[in-house]
Amino acid sequence: MTARSPNSSFATRPRNAESWIKSPDPASSDAAAADLYTARLTVDITPTLRGRIKIAAFQRGVTVADMLRDLLAREFPDTDGDRS
Repeated sequence: MTARSPNSSFATRPRNAESWIKSPDPASSDAAAADLYTARLTVDITPTLRGRIKIAAFQRGVTVADMLRDLLAREFPDTDGDRS
């Protein structure tokens, strides 16, 4: 059996939660389309609605996440002075 390194970064707890939450996503390459900081949003929907959303995204050739981000951005446009 191989011993694991105690300094492994996998599943380590962040030292400062605020800096961890506000840290930019290193995998994001399209900074123009998304803000520097992102947040996860959980919404409870029916399995039927989830299926319809997934089919619509597939037919449009986009991911569900991208499609919903665009929908929310259209519904709730950024207005000057509203940024926190």
